[in-house]
Amino acid sequence: MNRPFSPVQIWYSFLKIIPYAGVTFAVVLGTLFFGMALAILLFVQGQSRHTFVRGLARTYINIIRCTPSIVLLFIVYYGIPKIALGLFNLDLNFSSRIIYVIITLSLIYSASLSEVIRSAYITLGNSQYEAALSVGLRPFQAALRIMIPQGLVIALPNFANSLIALFKEGSLAFTIGLIDMMGAGNLIISRNYGAYSLETYIALAVIYWGITLVLEQIFQKLEKHFSKGRGGKFAA
Repeated sequence: MNRPFSPVQIWYSFLKIIPYAGVTFAVVLGTLFFGMALAILLFVQGQSRHTFVRGLARTYINIIRCTPSIVLLFIVYYGIPKIALGLFNLDLNFSSRIIYVIITLSLIYSASLSEVIRSAYITLGNSQYEAALSVGLRPFQAALRIMIPQGLVIALPNFANSLIALFKEGSLAFTIGLIDMMGAGNLIISRNYGAYSLETYIALAVIYWGITLVLEQIFQKLEKHFSKGRGGKFAA
C-alpha cells in the first residue's frame, strides 16, 4: 500500500534508530583496537629483510583490497564456525554476531591502515631517525619524540578517511543479523510492512552524515594541534 511522504516519520525513525548507535560505535572501537594491532604487524612485516615475509604482507593486503566487504563478512561469518567445529570441535554458531563483524572489519581496516603507516614512514625517511640517534637519543626515544609526532601529522588525514570509511562499512553488519543502526532501520521498515521506507532511510542518512561531520571536525582539530609549532612540510 502506497502512503504519502511523511516528514514526521523521519523524526520517529530517528528516535528509534539512535539508541542503537552504541552498537555501531562498539563495532568501530573494537575494529580500531584489533585493526590497528594487525596494521602495525603488517607494516613491520612489509619492512622485513626477508622477501618471503614482505611478499606475505603484500599478498594479504592485495587479497583484502580485491575482496568485496560483504563477501568477506559472509566468509568470516560462515567460515569461522565451520573451521572451529572441524578442527577443535567447538560450536560457534550461537556466538555473538558482533564478533564476526569486528573480525571482518579489522581485516579490512588493517590493510588500508598499514598503507597509511607505510606512506607516513616513507615521507619521513630515515634521516631524522638517524640524526636523533647521533645526538644521543635511544631508539625508543627517537621514535617517541621525533618520528611518531611527525608521523601523526602526516598520517592523520588518511587515518581520518579510513576511519570514516570503516564507520560506513559497519552498516553491512545487519546482513548477518546484528542490530546496529542500519539493522534497526530495516526492522522499522519490516514492522511497517515496507511503509515509510524512504523516511527511514533519510533518518539513517542524517544520522550517518551527522556523525561523520563530527568525526571530521575532531580530526581537523587534532591535525591542527599536532601541527602547531612545526614548520615546513609538516605545518597545517
